[in-house]
Amino acid sequence: MQPLDRRNFIASLGGAAAVGLMTHEARADALEDAMLAQTQGGARKAITEPPLTAAAAQAPYPTVAELAAQVPDLPRRRGTGAILFNAQGGKLPLLPKMPAKPTLVDFFNLRFDRTRNHCYQSASLALKNGVDEPVVLACLLHDTVQELMRSDHGYWGAQLYEPYVSERTAFAIKYHQALRFYPDEKAGYVYPDFYRRIFGVDYVPVAHVQADYEMVRKHKWYDAPRAVTVNDLYAFDANAKVSIDPFVDIIGRHFRQPKEGLGNDGSPSAHMWRTLINPDAPL
Repeated sequence: MQPLDRRNFIASLGGAAAVGLMTHEARADALEDAMLAQTQGGARKAITEPPLTAAAAQAPYPTVAELAAQVPDLPRRRGTGAILFNAQGGKLPLLPKMPAKPTLVDFFNLRFDRTRNHCYQSASLALKNGVDEPVVLACLLHDTVQELMRSDHGYWGAQLYEPYVSERTAFAIKYHQALRFYPDEKAGYVYPDFYRRIFGVDYVPVAHVQADYEMVRKHKWYDAPRAVTVNDLYAFDANAKVSIDPFVDIIGRHFRQPKEGLGNDGSPSAHMWRTLINPDAPL
């Protein structure tokens, strides 16, 4: 078995600060999971945050400066897309071959393997809460672009899906990124404690996020991206039994699948789909 890459392993758990908040038992479990994944051919697992014990939850939140100081010790940039690195360290697995004319469902089955569980659970919660179908679709899609890029993922995600979904669905995907930094008690959205740990306790949203929030909160479609934040799950269950099945009909009604297949249709985002199909291309 390949030796475990210590730096990759620590990065996969959220960095040194996050590891420092884990109990010895939690660290041992995480190490065992990573080593088991290597023995099973390096299977890629869903990105999850390490669970916090009651004691760790009381630990001081890191500051923005303290998080920035960790960067030189990381093996990759924090905004790197999930499909481009192995969270467990070691060798990257070969990706399954995509069909000649891939559909959105094909991407969920064959490429979105580290974001789909979270998105299925978010969309399931939205369905349970009576959210309308175009916004349920936004919940299903909202984080999938993190396979390519985590930084500014709301904007990347909207660009990826704009040619294929309604304007309101794309709006919900794009602006959930800004709204997630702003609580809305009336809508039932509380600022996630998780953000104080990964952004820093003194984090202030950047200027474009502040401006977009001010715009969206007055917009006629404010409810759409807000519903994405309300139905987002910041501590989702990696072992939940979920699938694409409940959403196939919704996709059929609200996603414009190109007959040529995603990546082959010449849309403004076709290149992004092609990158997901073949992220191993050197140029």
